[in-house]
Amino acid sequence: MQVAHDLRHDWRLDEVLALFDLPFNDLLFRAQLVHRQHFDANRVQVSTLLSIKTGACPEDCKYCPQSGHYNTGLDKQKLLEVQKVLEEAQRAKTQGSTRFCMGAAWKHPTAKDMPYVLEMVKGVKAMGLETCMTLGRLDEQQSRELAEAGLDYYNHNLDTSPEFYSQIITTRTYAERLQTLAHVRDAGMKICSGGILGMGESLADRAKLLLELANLPEHPQSVPINQLVKVQGTPLADAEDVDPFDFIRMLAVARIMMPKSHVRLSAGREQMSDEMQALAFMAGANSIFYGDKLLTTDNPEADRDRQLFARLGIQPEQRQEHDDDVHYAALEQAVLQNRGSELFYDAAAAQ
Repeated sequence: MQVAHDLRHDWRLDEVLALFDLPFNDLLFRAQLVHRQHFDANRVQVSTLLSIKTGACPEDCKYCPQSGHYNTGLDKQKLLEVQKVLEEAQRAKTQGSTRFCMGAAWKHPTAKDMPYVLEMVKGVKAMGLETCMTLGRLDEQQSRELAEAGLDYYNHNLDTSPEFYSQIITTRTYAERLQTLAHVRDAGMKICSGGILGMGESLADRAKLLLELANLPEHPQSVPINQLVKVQGTPLADAEDVDPFDFIRMLAVARIMMPKSHVRLSAGREQMSDEMQALAFMAGANSIFYGDKLLTTDNPEADRDRQLFARLGIQPEQRQEHDDDVHYAALEQAVLQNRGSELFYDAAAAQ
């Protein structure tokens, strides 16, 4: 089988659909060839995700329990104080994570919130962890500030195809999402952007989502592929389940189209069997979220992940780090400098 490994940004829809149409074994074999050219097939990057501000989001994303438009019984929380975020980041590092992702249920960060967000980035970065945030829409200045603070990755999913998008979200346009990605890229940060399967989209919609991602000026360095987590109270609570083989096909096609990107097995892993996850890794997925929560929905417990990795002979991907003592010294200095300042505030009392 002839396999092209060159990075491309000129994919056509008919080519993508042809990949989806390959026999399952042929598709996985091709994805494996591409994956092994660029990655260690038995290493998986591990991230931890913390919700730093939960609920009451003004967006109307039909899949999201954090939307203020739906009654899902979710407890709403203000922005977490910096110190608590740093403690959670340290715990994540101890459990083996190399990247700490912080998510806020915002349409966009406000000028009032930005100083706290920037201190979180600086503190987590000082621990030697990679930093990632998802805060909603960013403008050019906010992107520059986050980059200067040391943010490595910014997550902003496209979710689905441009054509299907308006059936899922009406409070933000597809063009706005692409503009945020452009600001992030121009500021020098890495992009984390993917989508969700199981919202009623067609095969063509899935192909067009990958087309949008792969034909960006630079491939997203991280591509999360989510399986819809159905939450009572959201409009998609009764959506039809995704066929497991269709989900694996999506991972494999993403791997082929974006060969140097980390393809993340993201939301929905709690509902996946060990066998399905093993197939996902075979298809080229090489990144997961670690821990018992993924923002507000369940995620496999860390111990279960470690057991699965052991059974499959998979090791967590390591990143180049400086001496831990240097990081802890830098963190301690940052904490001491800010203790007693307005950056250490009572999140519950914040307005």
